[in-house]
Amino acid sequence: MLFVPSDFIIKVLLAIGLGALIGFEREFFNKPAGLRTNILVMLGSMLAAYISSCFVDSGTDVTRIAANILTGLGFIGGGVILQSKGSVHGLTTASCIWICGIIGMTVGFGYYIEAIIVSVVTFIVLYGLGYLEHFMKRK
Repeated sequence: MLFVPSDFIIKVLLAIGLGALIGFEREFFNKPAGLRTNILVMLGSMLAAYISSCFVDSGTDVTRIAANILTGLGFIGGGVILQSKGSVHGLTTASCIWICGIIGMTVGFGYYIEAIIVSVVTFIVLYGLGYLEHFMKRK
């Protein structure tokens, strides 16, 4: 029988929950990277950071995995930014992918409270300031 540490299960569930929180806002407003994308970015980053942290005592440079996660997130984020007719679209979506990846890494390295706080702040920025931004554009 396969033994899965309870700490790992907590990290998986937290990554899914926090990715869903941020992804819900994106999905609600019909943005390109919605619920599934944000959960998967969060979960993938969490897993890479978790695996990296398993090698701390081996003398391996665990920061290399974190650096490569950020590179990959930049690549994905760059793919959602579009330029047409003198305007740029998708910067918020790219930023969302980036912050979800970093929050996932935070969970993977075991900083749960920090990940929860940043996820809530991210949701407030996306949801609350989105309405403010829309209101300001109308004026």
